Amino acid sequence: ADGDLLFNVNSDIRFNPRAAEQPEWQNEDNEEFLPTGETSIDSYPNWLKFHIGINRYELYSRHNPAIEALLQDLVSQKITSVAMKSGGTQLKLIMTFQNYGQALFKPMKQTREQETPPDFFYFSDYERHNAEIAAFHLDRQVKWICVKKKVEILILDFRRVPPVAGRLVNMTREIRDVTRDKKLWRTFFISPANNICFYGECSYYCSTEHALCGKPDQIEGSLAAFLPDLSLAKRKTWRNPWRRSYHKRKKAEWEVDPDYCEEVKQTPPYDSGTRILDIMDMTVFDFLMGNMDRHHYETFEKFGNETFIIHLDNGRGFGKYSHDELSILVPLNQCCRIRKSTYLRLQLLAKEEYKLSLLMKESLLKDKIAPILYQPHLEAMDRRLRIVLKAVSDCIEKDGYDNVVENDFNTDINTVTTER
Repeated sequence: ADGDLLFNVNSDIRFNPRAAEQPEWQNEDNEEFLPTGETSIDSYPNWLKFHIGINRYELYSRHNPAIEALLQDLVSQKITSVAMKSGGTQLKLIMTFQNYGQALFKPMKQTREQETPPDFFYFSDYERHNAEIAAFHLDRQVKWICVKKKVEILILDFRRVPPVAGRLVNMTREIRDVTRDKKLWRTFFISPANNICFYGECSYYCSTEHALCGKPDQIEGSLAAFLPDLSLAKRKTWRNPWRRSYHKRKKAEWEVDPDYCEEVKQTPPYDSGTRILDIMDMTVFDFLMGNMDRHHYETFEKFGNETFIIHLDNGRGFGKYSHDELSILVPLNQCCRIRKSTYLRLQLLAKEEYKLSLLMKESLLKDKIAPILYQPHLEAMDRRLRIVLKAVSDCIEKDGYDNVVENDFNTDINTVTTER
């Protein structure tokens, strides 16, 4: 239904890059860059195909060919301009491509083997480029090839993370020489080792001591495809009910009140619809990654409360493979609710032949800067998956299967209902 699509391509909405009020987004012939339906969708750039595929239930469909093509664009399209992203605690760059697409660049700050220092608070941890890449792969699907036949095995199959790919960027040619951001340009320097470095402006880790240096001018990073401009598709920002205190000494209410979920379930939008189940999906997703930094989440305004949660900003995942942060799982432990589709998928991923770590490793090999995760991080995911399944099992023992596991399958055709 048209009401389930973010955009109706044949309507009066003009998919025009200039809607973002960027004068450089205009072609030489001074024509409209994008049609409103007169021309085949095949002629659209892949970033636009991604945007018009967004619907009430997911960011992209399971077999959308534009996603693989968009991932290729992220690593191959010519970068035409670069600017610092405002807000946030750490340096991020907005990169614009020759086809007018845009992506958020997070530069490499840690090696694959490094763990978050034990004395770091979650809110001062580094944002990791490889965590952004791994989160995208965990959220979506992978094709697993068996010896006798090709079998498609899904990982979490949420499809709520925008496409992310790793890329090696030339700091001189692809950042310094194309930026019009004088504040960024002024922070470039040559290190004593003759490497090109820069640090930009932000509230954490933007100084000469924390500069990002190339070898001599190549830097690794993640590129996350932009969602549609807010002028075309407004998003609503929600405070996560299980948000941490972001304070060195204070605890959040959920950390001291074991019945906190009962209070949440009486508060809109958690008192009806599927939002509480979406929070449980996000909880499982974050626990598998070890991400403690989920303070807010977003939804598309057009769809009201009956829509999915967008899993944005996953850079603080995969920080510690030697520690499982059980507090991330508190929403599941307190609410004792989970979708049947999620529960069955987690059970499948715990089986030896469909092991989560193996599927993730296989999927991540497709990325240009593979390997993405250090092997102990992959093993940690298997360990955390067992912890999630034990938590669900304990809930079922306490409250009964039907009170814990929400059947989101259409019994007539044995598929997951679109009311996800």
